[in-house]
Amino acid sequence: MDILIRPNYFPNIHQFTQIIKANNILFEVSDNYQKQTFRNRTYIYGANGKLGLFIPVIHTHKNRELFEDVKISYESNWIGLHLKSLQSAYRSYPYFEYFEDDFIKLYSEKEKFLVDFNIKCIKLISNLLDLDLDFKISNEYVEKTNDIIDLRDLSNARKEKKIETPKYIQVFESKHGYLNNLSILDLIFSEGKNSVLLMNN
Repeated sequence: MDILIRPNYFPNIHQFTQIIKANNILFEVSDNYQKQTFRNRTYIYGANGKLGLFIPVIHTHKNRELFEDVKISYESNWIGLHLKSLQSAYRSYPYFEYFEDDFIKLYSEKEKFLVDFNIKCIKLISNLLDLDLDFKISNEYVEKTNDIIDLRDLSNARKEKKIETPKYIQVFESKHGYLNNLSILDLIFSEGKNSVLLMNN
């Protein structure tokens, strides 16, 4: 299976499942950037329920800006907020302490462009799961083709499809119920490298 997909910020479980099942991956970065997408947001399970983590970007006065040209804003301390949110949400999960230093290192290396940071996030998850992820990056907008499965719509947060993903233990489930298709972070902190088996089922 060959797929065309956007590199989102710590993709949700369904999107990451498509990535690991693909034979060939083409990351679309040459299309117009749109707000309210998963390109700069992800959702985790916090103590009070579903929690969104958002990366602020620098807004230009252009009507259209390519995804690959979007820069991250560091005016606010969003890095500290995201790290504290992960530590608060997942410190009691079995594998968080095992992976924590890798995430501290990731966030300490400030990337200029959103695309570069997102791809680095995806690479980190792949490395933690011992996956050999091979992908290419678009250098121009990719028109729809029959030769590749177009999964770019998975980035649309406003039209997120209801997709059932494999069930696993969520620490706060007794308080707020089971939350489906959260960030891949939620799965790996709960299941570690066993996450790959769950996604491949």
